[in-house]
Amino acid sequence: MFWQNFLNSNPRYGFPTILFLIFLIWLFVWKGYGLWRAAKNGQKYWFIAMLIVSSLGILEIIYLFFFQKEGKLSFKKIINSLTKITKRK
Repeated sequence: MFWQNFLNSNPRYGFPTILFLIFLIWLFVWKGYGLWRAAKNGQKYWFIAMLIVSSLGILEIIYLFFFQKEGKLSFKKIINSLTKITKRK
C-alpha cells in the first residue's frame, strides 16, 4: 500500500520525494566513504570537518580525489574497494 502511494502521483509521495531519497543515498555514500577513508588514513581533522560540515558530498569528493594520504583516488579504485567490501560478507 505504501509503495503504491509512494510511486503514484499522490501529492504527499510524488516526484520530489523520490528525488529526496536519491539525494539521501548520494549523500550517505559519499559521506560514509569519505569518513571511512579519513579514519583509515588517520586524518582526524578531515574526519571532523566531514562529520560536521554538510556540503552535499562536495567536501567528501574533494577530500577523496585530492587530499587523502594514499594518493589520488580513481573510479577504478572505488569499484575495487566496493567489490572487496561486498565479497567479505
